[in-house]
Order: sequence, then C-alpha cells, then structure tokens
Amino acid sequence: MSNIHPTAVVHPDAQIGSDVTIAPFAVIGEDTVIGAGSQIGPHAVVGPHVRMGSNNSVHSHAAVGGAPQDLTWKGEVTWLSLGDNNVIREFAQLNRGTLKGDGWTRVGSHNLLMSCCHVAHDCVLGDHVIMANNVLIAGHVVIEDRAILNGAAAVQQFATIGKHSYVGGLTRVVHDVPPFMVVEGHPSKVRKVNTVGLQRAGYSPGQMEAIRDAYRTIFRTAQPRSEILDEIERSPYLTAEVAYLVAFLRRSERSAAGRALQG
Repeated sequence: MSNIHPTAVVHPDAQIGSDVTIAPFAVIGEDTVIGAGSQIGPHAVVGPHVRMGSNNSVHSHAAVGGAPQDLTWKGEVTWLSLGDNNVIREFAQLNRGTLKGDGWTRVGSHNLLMSCCHVAHDCVLGDHVIMANNVLIAGHVVIEDRAILNGAAAVQQFATIGKHSYVGGLTRVVHDVPPFMVVEGHPSKVRKVNTVGLQRAGYSPGQMEAIRDAYRTIFRTAQPRSEILDEIERSPYLTAEVAYLVAFLRRSERSAAGRALQG
C-alpha cells in the first residue's frame, strides 16, 4: 500500500509501486514508473517518461525527468531511467535524453546526487557514483562506477569520468578523466592515484602498487604517451587494472579533443 498525500498530483498513467511515499505537492508525470519503496519528497517533480527502480529517495524540489535543455529537441518523447537505491537531494535536476543519443539518460544504482546537481541529456551514470553539491554535468557525459565529483565541479559534454576517479572541487573538466586517478584544477590535471578510494573499494596493496607504478610511468615522464603505453602493454607483469587504464587512455588519445566519446 502506497502513501500518497492528497495534495500530490499523480498522472493517471503513472505506475506507482508498493510502499511508495509521495509527499505534499509532489508531481508525478505521465508514463512514469516509480518502483517499490521509493520516497518522493514535497514539491519534487518526477516525469514524464521516467523509469525509476526500487527504494529511491527524491528529496524536496528535485526535478527528475525534465525536458532536455538542447536546442535541437523538438518535443520528441524521450526517457530517463534510474536503478535502485539512489538518493537525489534537494533541487537536483536530471534531464531526459534526446534523439541525438538513443533517447535515454541513464542513472544506475546506489548513487548519491547532492543538492543542486545537474545531469544533462543523454548522460550515463554507473553505480555508487557520488556527485557533491552543485556539480554540473553537460550532455552525453559518461561517469563510470564509484567515481566521486566534488562540489561545483563542471564537466564538458562528451567527457568520460573513469571508474574510481576523484574530481576535486571547482574543477573544470574538459578532457576524459582517467580511472583510478585524482584530478583537479582549471582545467583539470592528473595529480595522483586515488589511493583512499581504492582502499575503500577493497583493492589489494599489490593492485594499488601496480596502479601507482603505471601512474609514475605515464604521467611523470617526458616520453611520448604512445610509446609509454606500448611498453606497459608488453610488460609480463601487466595487471587487469593497468590494462584497463591503458585502454582508457588510448581511446582518449585518439580524440583530438581528448574526449573519446566525441571522436
């Protein structure tokens, strides 16, 4: 049995799961699915065309599933999906996709989007992502699992934020952010390995040492990047984590803008 406040506005086409709480003055749009156990806060707006999993928490005044802020969008039906156990804090804004992508903006599970974050059209967020207050993500951005973006960081369109990376506050991201690394600055630069994040995620000392060795070789030598990556790949001691880092960097290097998704 769901608890829907009488002042909430729920479109007749919306599908509301069991044990959902919809607070006063919330609005649920057409063709929207709210999964079991979710909580929609006062004055929050969800939908239209949202597919939300279970046990999500949408706080007051958040806007989940608004129209894409893209001049080429002409009112086509597009969608936003969220997995399970996400927390969307006050005044955060998540837009639906556009037909320039595949029509979807996708958010995984167990993510925390703090107050006033913006997730633009056609973005893809993995799982266990943390976006602190006022983080701004432009269109077509991919954020991989367990990345952390600190307050007021801003990410340019088509950038990829690698898994287990850590983006410092007030950072301007104009290139892809390599996995496992700490980046910060205006524009961003790789500073060190995200050792704390890797420890929290259960990486072994051996795995972390291999990543640190790769970091020193790749980012702290003057040798051409392509030659360094070739040497690392030929190493008999190549680990899965370092191989992932090398493949990520190769994709970024092939792009003139440093953003692999832009080509």
